[in-house]
Amino acid sequence: MALRIGNASGFYGDRFDAVREMLTGGELDVLTGDYLAELTMLILGRDQLKDPAAGYAKTFLRQMEEGLGLAHERGVRVVANAGGLNPAGLADALRGLAAKLGLPTRIAHVEGDRLPAVDGVLAANAYLGGAGIAACLAAGADVVVTGRVTDAALVTGPAQWHFSWGPEEYDRLAGAVVAGHVLECGTQATGGNYAFFRDHDPAVFRRPGFPVAELHADGSAVITKHPGTGGLVDVGTVTAQLLYETAGARYPGPDVTARLDTVRLTQVGPDRVRIDGVRGEAPPPTLKVGLSRLGGFRNEVVFVLTGLDIEAKAQLVRDQIEDALATARPREVRWELARTDRPDASTEETASALLRLVVRDPGPEAVGRALTGAAIELALASYPGFHVTAPPGRGAPYGVFETAYVPASEVPHTAVLPDGTRVPVPVPAHTPEPAPGLPVPVPGLPAPGLPAPVSTPEPPTPELPDPLPEGPVRRVPLGRLAGARSGDKGGDANIGVWVRTDEEWRWLAHALTVDKVRELLPETAGLAVTRHVLPRLRALNFTVAGILGEGVASQARFDPQAKALGEWLRSRELDVPEELL
Repeated sequence: MALRIGNASGFYGDRFDAVREMLTGGELDVLTGDYLAELTMLILGRDQLKDPAAGYAKTFLRQMEEGLGLAHERGVRVVANAGGLNPAGLADALRGLAAKLGLPTRIAHVEGDRLPAVDGVLAANAYLGGAGIAACLAAGADVVVTGRVTDAALVTGPAQWHFSWGPEEYDRLAGAVVAGHVLECGTQATGGNYAFFRDHDPAVFRRPGFPVAELHADGSAVITKHPGTGGLVDVGTVTAQLLYETAGARYPGPDVTARLDTVRLTQVGPDRVRIDGVRGEAPPPTLKVGLSRLGGFRNEVVFVLTGLDIEAKAQLVRDQIEDALATARPREVRWELARTDRPDASTEETASALLRLVVRDPGPEAVGRALTGAAIELALASYPGFHVTAPPGRGAPYGVFETAYVPASEVPHTAVLPDGTRVPVPVPAHTPEPAPGLPVPVPGLPAPGLPAPVSTPEPPTPELPDPLPEGPVRRVPLGRLAGARSGDKGGDANIGVWVRTDEEWRWLAHALTVDKVRELLPETAGLAVTRHVLPRLRALNFTVAGILGEGVASQARFDPQAKALGEWLRSRELDVPEELL
């Protein structure tokens, strides 16, 4: 019998009423919620600096004011990583809420992910697997809250519990990891942020429903959604989410290393996509650790340049600001001119370009009054039409996210059962040997920036399909054929690109090389770009190292999470065979 797992949150701030919608809209066995992202950990860390009892997602607690009763009535278990930096605190708050509501809800939590912080790190959290969640559910927990676990662990944990899988049933666990990865971002699996949204009635995407995975004992799953909800579940929407924030064929995690190059997707009905064929391998002996720290202070000013002589106006105000900052220059000063203006424009806004100045410094002084004074004092002394989108304020702190790796044996993964019993979660008994040339972590938290986990190397590049025969071509945007989805991992970005037919795949596999990506996206020209080939998905996945600087919290780029990097790529033109158009 299938285990029906639904998702009600893809990030801290997702649709508040999704919990009610999922608990009342159809049959479920488990409801999950993903509340943690790299930026969220920094936000929760700053919250906890002000109040040591804070550090968890308060939204989840508010959702449970109604959700605890609905889940109890329907016999649905709830599993969420909303505990953030303080899962024990959230568990206590939930027990108080259940008592207030007169419910016999049994609360458990998972801890051990938070490691001692070093070198000015605000929070250091290891990404745990699903075994602690499984232990809590096996002990009768109705609600399990965790700190930092992998997003897929919210599914692998319930699956291990329900199907009594052992830790070395790698293929089954890998299937659950893939299903969990599809669910983790909520409506991104049901048509949200979907490249081919114009191929359907726009009303379909007005309010996408949240996804459900019907997971089977063999590790296969069907991705669907509750009846009557909006959105769409097809091979394209599932492919897009599978490519999101992943990299190569091997997807290593604490439960298993899933082989994304073995995933098979099949449309088996309206809003029903089957996932099967997934193979798994032993997990690496290390756990990824997210390191969140305050990087310094930043400020920005956006100057509006209207009408004629845009370049000259930009140069004038830039020279003036640079002169004013000469005596107290911030450590980093970045200028970006966005030519949003149009010639002979019919509105003032469409006649205007934007000149963005971003400054960073270890201290607040150089990005505070020194900048605001320099900008505002030019109000009557600069280019014609001078104004800014908003007056610059005081400098604000910004965060930095880095990754490191520690031996799994160094992390005290612990399930705290409903009765308070603390159960240590064992580390995997079998892990691969370190690959030649990869760094071996030392015991204890390593220094920030350890570049790679201990794992096996990427499998050989799959054989490419035969290229299409030569013929007439037409220059069109890549997006006429290909979909894309992009996202962030620390300072790196990934761009997953896929097509929908075998003939299109024969073209894409040969046309979209690393060199072509660098040509189409000049911002990547000086960066390390790696291409991963996934033939079963008719997809290519590119990782771009360092394009996001020190991560989303540092806001180093116009699009700090690379959410639209794939759409930029789709908009770029190249020669496409006419037979495909």
